[in-house]
Amino acid sequence: MNFSLPARPLPPPESRIARPLLGPSWFAAVMGTGIVADAAATLPRSFHGLRAAATVVWLGAALLLVVLAVGYLRQRTLRSHATDPVTAQFFGAPPMALLTVGAGSLLLGRQLIGAEAALAVDWVLWSLGTVLGLATACAVPYLMITRHRFEPDAAFGGWLMPVVPPMVSAATGALLVPHAPAGQPRLALLLGCYAMLGLGLVAALLVLAMVYARLVHHDAPTGTVVPTVWIGLGALGQAVTALGALAAVAPSALPAPYARGCAVFALLGGIVVWGFAMLWLALATGLTARTIRTGLPFAPTWWSFIFPVGACVTATSALAARTGSEPFIWTAVAFYALLVIAWVVVSGHSLRHAAGHTRRRPVEEDGSYALTPLEGDR
Repeated sequence: MNFSLPARPLPPPESRIARPLLGPSWFAAVMGTGIVADAAATLPRSFHGLRAAATVVWLGAALLLVVLAVGYLRQRTLRSHATDPVTAQFFGAPPMALLTVGAGSLLLGRQLIGAEAALAVDWVLWSLGTVLGLATACAVPYLMITRHRFEPDAAFGGWLMPVVPPMVSAATGALLVPHAPAGQPRLALLLGCYAMLGLGLVAALLVLAMVYARLVHHDAPTGTVVPTVWIGLGALGQAVTALGALAAVAPSALPAPYARGCAVFALLGGIVVWGFAMLWLALATGLTARTIRTGLPFAPTWWSFIFPVGACVTATSALAARTGSEPFIWTAVAFYALLVIAWVVVSGHSLRHAAGHTRRRPVEEDGSYALTPLEGDR
């Protein structure tokens, strides 16, 4: 006789659910929000309430940095993202987010948390961002050479993301030079910043040449790839910003003849690079306008509009401070107005996108789910 109990019917299988993966490109939202705040502190013209508003924006960027960092680390997707030839390019975004928020603590946070705490926060975030940025600038090109494979038309503005962080470290590190111990430590910090500027600028120029060759020899980019063309403007703007910031603090570490040479280099080199940046701005604007007419769907790459325009603001402000030129002064103000408008638009789309993806969705039978182009940072 069979004494086994009849099997109870299993409950209907519930749909397993998962949230879309968080890509490193979303840290560009911290970069963009942070530079809206930082650029306000460097403007050559002051406006009522601007500094207070910039401080609120900086606090928002700091909070967003914490949220994204915790969410990204909990995913444990670093290895899988490193094997993706597109997603890996955006590993430069987290270190630049750290550097931008760190600079804001020194520029805007002193009145809130005190001068000593603001300086300590900047030292920590700058050190961490610099180490991660240098690692990214070396590791991602190595992966591109040894692991990733690309078609002849694969170059796009995102290839700049891994090599730009050292330039951001140079520009933001200049804020820390006067706070470093006098003597060899201060000199080492200043020279190290100049070395990182050279590393990032030369590498960025190489990538810009590849991107330009791709634009000329192949079909024009379309869709969500187009905003990444603006990253070239950010790289050039950071170079000008770093030249100006380092020249301003060079007298505290270098003998007079070399400090004067830094000032000359910042002015002449800065204007030359700024001129090239304006050419790239015109090119990026034309490609973007062309794409908008046929449709430009939202993606995290929209944040590629924000940080580059912010870098253009800080670069123009640096030249305005060095020359006293009224055209540079009002150009910086005009760029900042454009930056704020663009930030409001992109932030609004990002919030709607995030709200739409807070709803969980089913997982496939094998336990996986397909990433859409938006979620895959394509």
